[in-house]
Amino acid sequence: MAIKKCTSCNAPLAEVGGTSFGCPQCEYEIKRCERCREQSIPYMCPQCGFQGP
Repeated sequence: MAIKKCTSCNAPLAEVGGTSFGCPQCEYEIKRCERCREQSIPYMCPQCGFQGP
């Protein structure tokens, strides 16, 4: 089983506090750790380049 990592900071996702969702443009799975979500750290989709908070 592959460890899911945050798209923004590359930290491993914990079972609690992290989330994943489809990119608004291409549906690639974006993964966010609790810290990056709470601090609104920007992310960029590695597939299409969409940037979000």
